[in-house]
Amino acid sequence: MTLIDQPTDVRGTPRREVLISGASIAGPALAFWLNRYGYAVTVVEKAPTLRGGGYPIDVRGTALEVVRRMGILPRLRDAHIDLRRLTFLGPDGGEVTSLHPHAVTGGVAGRDLEVRRGDLADALYTAVRDDVEFLFDDSIDTLDQTDRGVDVTFRGGGSRTFDMVFGADGMHSRTREMLFGPEERFHRYLGYCFAVFTMRNTFGLSHEAVMWNTPGRAAALYAVGDDDEVHAFLNFARPEPPVDAFRDPRARRDLVAEAFADAGWEVPGMLAALREAEDLFFDGVGQIRMPRWSSGRVALVGDAAYAPSFLTGQGTSLALVGAYMLAGCLADRDHVAGFAAYERDTREFVTVNQGLVGQGGATLFPTTAQALEQRNDRLRGLGAMPPAEGKPAHTALALPEPPRPV
Repeated sequence: MTLIDQPTDVRGTPRREVLISGASIAGPALAFWLNRYGYAVTVVEKAPTLRGGGYPIDVRGTALEVVRRMGILPRLRDAHIDLRRLTFLGPDGGEVTSLHPHAVTGGVAGRDLEVRRGDLADALYTAVRDDVEFLFDDSIDTLDQTDRGVDVTFRGGGSRTFDMVFGADGMHSRTREMLFGPEERFHRYLGYCFAVFTMRNTFGLSHEAVMWNTPGRAAALYAVGDDDEVHAFLNFARPEPPVDAFRDPRARRDLVAEAFADAGWEVPGMLAALREAEDLFFDGVGQIRMPRWSSGRVALVGDAAYAPSFLTGQGTSLALVGAYMLAGCLADRDHVAGFAAYERDTREFVTVNQGLVGQGGATLFPTTAQALEQRNDRLRGLGAMPPAEGKPAHTALALPEPPRPV
């Protein structure tokens, strides 16, 4: 994909006021670019503060060019996690193979980035906080579209009118629900549930990840450096999404404990840590697939519009590129033409990246003994091969070039 040159700040006309719901990744990125194109931007976030911490995420391919144009690439390079080894274990805890992570992920050493989610969120926020209004500990209560704009009432009280509103509020987007209806219409469940949390690093792990598998289950410990903590990850196959557990924190912990009740390796200690974890994140593995991403003066971006699932490794990159494309399409157009261009110029990129999900699931989480052994044979083969050179598949996509702003 060929990106446009750094846009100029166009402010010869009255600034159009827009609201973005969500201050994680897609929201601040969209705020940055819309501000550069002359919009007056407000971001509302339900959390009381910017969310730090979080599991490591990837910034790859076209998204690297986006963050370079934002001026935050050097900071992200400094925050890069130097993961040096990925070890796979069999059901008995014995080593299957140990690889460089890029052999599995398709990443390119010295180019692709892996950073803590909080580090990326903080870099995006720092880049835009002086130019954009942030409303923390608040959220959109109602949206009412009129000929003159979008009338918004906030849960914290008060109301305002905006020219446009953008939902960047994640996979379980309330903005999407208000606009298009229940999540079930667009959610594609992929057959797994997962839990992520931190626990003490009593394993001597440093700059590495270790994953244990049995058919339909995986447990992993991820040490991003020499820290006293590791990221713990538990994933298990489940034919139907556990809707009740999504709503009940205790039920989530019980469900994970039940799924891994007879597991070996370090899993019993992980389950004990899960019971006490204050940062537990539990969800189903899924995608959001929508026939359109906008309605009237409201549009969606990032996971709210097209979550690809962590199996693709492309969620963060899609959010960054989608935000860039959406802002560029609105640079010299009204919302009708701009949203149409956003759909036209970004849809193929989204579709191809969402299609990577099959590769991720097959590599990491086989559900039968035969499939697990076949996966292990493939991994052993990767370990016997020299490191791959050139561009991985996800950076070689033929993507449309966005229009140039005036």
